Amino acid sequence: MSTAPPPGPDPAGPVKRFAFKGRVSTEDNQDPEASYNWQKSRSRALIEPASGIIVADYFDVGQSRSLPWKRRPQAAQLLADLADPHRGFDAVVIGEPQRAFYGNQYSLVMPVFTHYGVELWVPEVGGPIDPDSEAHDLIMSVFGGLSKGERNRIKLRVRAAMSAQAALEGRFLGGRPPYGYRLADAGPHPNPAKAADGKRLHKLEPDPETAWVVKRIFAEYLAGRGLFAIAEGLTRDQIPSPSQHDRARNPHRTGEGWSKSAVRAIVTNPRYTGRQVWNKQRKDEILLDVNDVAAGYETRMRWNQASSWIWSDTIAHEPLIPDGDFEAAQAIMAGAGRARRSRREVHQRVTHPYVLRGRLHCGYCGRRMQGQYSNHEPYYRCRYPKEYALASHVRHPGNVYLREADLLPAIDNWLVTIFAPHRLEQTIREMQAAQEPATPVPAPAAQDVQAVIADCDARLARYQAALDAGADPQAVAEWTRQVKAERAAALARDASQPRQPAFGRLTEDDIRALITGLGDLRAVVRGAEPAVKAAIYEQMRLKVTYLPGEDKIRADVTISPETFVQEDAQYGAMGRVRGGT
Repeated sequence: MSTAPPPGPDPAGPVKRFAFKGRVSTEDNQDPEASYNWQKSRSRALIEPASGIIVADYFDVGQSRSLPWKRRPQAAQLLADLADPHRGFDAVVIGEPQRAFYGNQYSLVMPVFTHYGVELWVPEVGGPIDPDSEAHDLIMSVFGGLSKGERNRIKLRVRAAMSAQAALEGRFLGGRPPYGYRLADAGPHPNPAKAADGKRLHKLEPDPETAWVVKRIFAEYLAGRGLFAIAEGLTRDQIPSPSQHDRARNPHRTGEGWSKSAVRAIVTNPRYTGRQVWNKQRKDEILLDVNDVAAGYETRMRWNQASSWIWSDTIAHEPLIPDGDFEAAQAIMAGAGRARRSRREVHQRVTHPYVLRGRLHCGYCGRRMQGQYSNHEPYYRCRYPKEYALASHVRHPGNVYLREADLLPAIDNWLVTIFAPHRLEQTIREMQAAQEPATPVPAPAAQDVQAVIADCDARLARYQAALDAGADPQAVAEWTRQVKAERAAALARDASQPRQPAFGRLTEDDIRALITGLGDLRAVVRGAEPAVKAAIYEQMRLKVTYLPGEDKIRADVTISPETFVQEDAQYGAMGRVRGGT
């Protein structure tokens, strides 16, 4: 007896073209390919009886359901394609509404589909959604609420499980090991399914290269040395800082030497007592814009109070510091904090205006110079310890001081000169000629590069999730290295392509209108209050760089994203440069 084939599109009837929309994220704990296949199969089962075929895919990988559609790459692309009359599809089918919609997202997205006359098909409805049906609207709202509730339940279950594992088992719950420790194998995973996949537990063990440094830091701190003195001593002795020791995980750090904050983080870390400590930080979801709730949230890490930390009941790994020494270090830290607070109460903090706040850069090291009042006058200072200079091979004085009163007249005279009536037309011509030539970039190549980068980012997110779940750190590190190499190569190819300015080349009339919109600069700059002058510099995106040894500063003014004015301003008394070179 033969079995009839499953029903498919009726060749005699009109074919309806669909776009498939799906999503999978790390919170779903599913393989992206498997999730894609079952969601698409479910969609096909819905549309094939109606002579439907899928001609386009929009599948987000690694995107949380809490993100609005406009912040999910593929979902945002789908919304953009709805406005294209040549989009190639007549309707959109969703494999599972709980994965597509979260909270009130359906009520924000469905009007866009209705506006462009594109049907939205959902298996739970049995076909297309009727935008005028109260029943359909109620059903989809329920699915959004269920999706939100499911995500919240997952978060609660995960946090409860991790809390119990940390407190009762002292289990290492993932993340990078603290400086002074390294990861060691702790046996097979207790979950049979994960153990069958080869996943294993890990624990902390002392790192022979750095454990002694942690002991030295605690010994010096208990002996009365300050955090900064300890940091300078470690840098002077050429001991690699945490960022130098593990460059692969700290590419955002300069690696110049030990900082005061790095020493503080070690002195206040209770895991050096041998106990596992969890829940020191939490993830808070903060509205991107309180005036536009539909824009969604962003996740920020926040420190929890010490009373909220979860400590293991027993010693979980070999301690580097005795409990008594750690408690004594915390007592010293707390006493120093009380002393600072009392000094602040006695001496009321005075906020001084700095016209060049965040705009003056040191020509030796490129860092922003800090404001400091001295003899009732504003100065700008760049303090660079000799140990940092030795570690980074930079010839830098111990302190560089520049007086604001010497800087502002030179900058203002330059602005008055280039925007003077007799010079304005020449300035406009120079600005127009200084623009980059508009060379178009082939769109397909740019799209390919962006696709590669997006794929690499998604894979890196999955690898991080695997590491947090207990995967082999060495294997994950090798995967990460390969993907970062692919991403860097794609970025290099993208950077090597000629680019067209985002706003095109401005004409002289465009530049004249921009300058006119800034007002009469000459009249405003002269005699302006510090706050007003700072606002002018902000509007012009002024950047000032001190040129050491030349008695000059370099002033850069950005009138628009595609217009750059550069000039050197020279003045007499440059200020003081203190410290040996």
